This record gives sequence, C-alpha cells and structure tokens, in this order.
Amino acid sequence: MTRRMRYVMVGGFLGAGKTTTLARLAAEYRRQGLNVGIVTNDQAADLVDTELLRGLGFAVEEVAGACFCCHFDELLDRMQRLEAHERPDVILAEPVGSCTDLVATVIQPLKHLFQADFQIAPYAVILKPSHGRKILDASSRTGFSPKAEYILLKQLEEADAILINRCDELTPDEVEQLEKLLAERFPHTPILRLSAKTGTGLPGLLEFLDQQGDFGRRVLDIDYDIYAEGEAELGWLNCSTRLWAEQPFSLDECLVAVVERLRAELLHIDAEPAHLKTIGLWEGFFGVANLISSDSPVRLSLASGHQVQQIDLVVNARVACDPAELEVLVRRVLEESARERAAELEIRHIQSFRPGRPVPTHRYPAVP
Repeated sequence: MTRRMRYVMVGGFLGAGKTTTLARLAAEYRRQGLNVGIVTNDQAADLVDTELLRGLGFAVEEVAGACFCCHFDELLDRMQRLEAHERPDVILAEPVGSCTDLVATVIQPLKHLFQADFQIAPYAVILKPSHGRKILDASSRTGFSPKAEYILLKQLEEADAILINRCDELTPDEVEQLEKLLAERFPHTPILRLSAKTGTGLPGLLEFLDQQGDFGRRVLDIDYDIYAEGEAELGWLNCSTRLWAEQPFSLDECLVAVVERLRAELLHIDAEPAHLKTIGLWEGFFGVANLISSDSPVRLSLASGHQVQQIDLVVNARVACDPAELEVLVRRVLEESARERAAELEIRHIQSFRPGRPVPTHRYPAVP
C-alpha cells in the first residue's frame, strides 16, 4: 500500500512570512531525508514566491488565477505533477494571503474525498505583527477597511495554531502584548513564537506540525459578502520585466531602490501596502527585496551580492488602492529605475486587478 503524502498548509495574511517559513520547513524536511514538494498560490501568474523557492532548489508547482478553494481541482493537478516527478513525502502548500475559509474549502475536502492519498497536518496560520497588532487591539489606523481586517481575523479563527512571526524584530514586551491579545480573542488556540528569518522557534513548529490526529476542524461561520468586498479593496499587480545596461550595476541596490521608491509613492497617495516584493534573477543567482507595511523598513530579504548588466525583474504588489493607479505608479518607478542605471527596460507582462468574489469548488458547512 502506498504511503499517504503529508499535506502541510501554512496560512496567513499578505506579508506574514509564509514563503520564508515554508522554505525553512522544506529545508528541514529535506535534511531529514524526506522528499518535499511545494505548491504556491496567487491570483495571477509571475509570482515572486515561486521563483524564490525554485531558486532555492525545491520542486515547486503553482496554482495561479484564483485561490486554492476556487481552483481545488487545479491544486490536485499540481500535487499530482509533483508526485509524477518524485513522489513527495511532504507537500507544503502556501495559500493566497488574502484568502480564508480554507478549512471548509480545502482541508475538509482533502480529508474526506481523498483520505487515501493525504494525511492532513495541523493547520498553522502566521500572524503578521505590523498589521495584526493594530487590528487585534483596534486602537489605531491600519490602512485597511474593517472588511479587509475581517479577513485577517477569520484566518486566525480557523487556525489549529497561531504563529507569531518576526519575533526577532519585536521586543519581549511586544511579543507578550501580542500573545495577550491573541489569547483574549482566540482562547482555545495554541500560540507559537517564530522567526522564520533566523529559524528561532522552528523546532517547536516542526513538533507541532508532526502531530497525528484529526486536525482542520474549525469550520468558519463566515459572511462571503464581507469577505469578497474585503478582498476586492486590494489592488493586485504582478509584473515581469527585463533590464539591461552597458555598465554593470548592483542587483541588490536596484531591488531595494525599486521597493523604496514604490514605498514613497504609496505614502504620497496614502495607500497602505499589504505586501510589496521584488526578485531579480540572472544566470543562476538572485536577490529579493520586500516591504510588508507602510511603517516597516524595506528589507533586502535575500542578497545576491552580484554586479550585473542584465536582470529579469519580477514585481508583486498588494496595496489598498485602485489597481489602475497602482499600475501607473509601478510603471513610472520601473522606468525611473532603468533611467538611473542607463538601462533599457522591457515590460514583458503586467497585470493589475481587484480579486473577484471567491466561489469555492467544495465547501463543507460543518465537520462531517
């Protein structure tokens, strides 16, 4: 009898640190001698996360165009592709950061329609401190509407465990404050501390995910009108470009400069970024820069350390603003960045939109 694949899904709001966490988990499972496959998810193609994880040497498939719940059959297809290549012992799944109700629409269908194929791990959801703290205590402006905040709270509500990420960036008092807020709102949910960046807390997360049992049982009472309207308030942009110049330039400095300039432009129009991420790739090396909120610094999350004359540059932006305005802004920033380096710019593909209403393939209204 073929051993069932372990399905490990890690959720969380845009910019929570899901990709970095999955990369940490994948590396540890691989160190243990397990075959690992990863499925990423986005509302559009040209996903930075997919390129990043592939660049780290993992087998990655992508579900693009809608969330896992709305493209459930495509999720199954992508997992079958991973199985055909080299059957994974573990499949790590990263859902769209604006998506919730995943227990009812993904975990329960997998458990009851495909129980012979998959063993379901506990469902962990990452809390993004920068926006999460403001939403949980409701004491200050977050940059998002109550409908968008509703999504983050519903994500936490359905979790088997909540992970407070970026603990390396928080003071002990800030971590304790977050734990208190979470315990008041979700008193029966375990809370784990984590720094996906440094690996602190990873052993505890692995121990939690390795538990055997009937997990993924917290089916939400959710208003899909509020959920859909909250998602639709975010402007979504994915862009794939190429830059080339006669004189070498720093790939890392270019990435940081692009995100810094985008941050400044968004502050100017009072548009709150849920997440900005850019990756530059060329000849086997790459760098990544990102921004997770208006009051957070731009970070070079992965340095390439290379001078280049040509790069493929991918930009992903999730911002509380009109997507048409976001596209104009991104085009202008890319053109200015190219001009500063006396570089030619080719925009190969750009897509900006608001996510449509979620229409799940399956939804279990209660645990069978």
